[in-house]
Amino acid sequence: MTFDQVFNRILLFMKRNPDGNFRLMIGTDSQVHCNRTVFITGIVIQNERKGAWACIRKTIIPRKMLHLHERISYETSLTEEVVSLFTDERKDRMFDIVLPFIYKGGSFSMEGHMDIGSGKRNKTREFVKEMVSRIESIGLEPKIKPEAFVASSYANRYTK
Repeated sequence: MTFDQVFNRILLFMKRNPDGNFRLMIGTDSQVHCNRTVFITGIVIQNERKGAWACIRKTIIPRKMLHLHERISYETSLTEEVVSLFTDERKDRMFDIVLPFIYKGGSFSMEGHMDIGSGKRNKTREFVKEMVSRIESIGLEPKIKPEAFVASSYANRYTK
């Protein structure tokens, strides 16, 4: 699908229940294979307790990316790249769907999901502050493990 087709599917999903509580979540995960590294970026629009629509974007780097910081940074870059496709005009179109229902409980938020965690046993904990700052700087609410299910669960299943 082209990004225009993806965006139109998101609008269609939102228009079905415009009074919903919508979360647009974007996150990337990666997996190193024998001669390449596969990155999957998930784009998920969820209407809380009423379903979701999702798709993925696949990127393949033709080498093993063994340095964890490089891989996590590239995951964040791919998430930022997809987020940049949601221009102000496109975001306004999504907000306009929900706007008439704000006082009736409707809502819309955008989140950046990262497959990193701050736990003592998590190898990515030293990168949390840097990656969270990057996601915040582009206007998204950052989510890390265990709340970052688009990256750590949805995208992860397609990296294998």
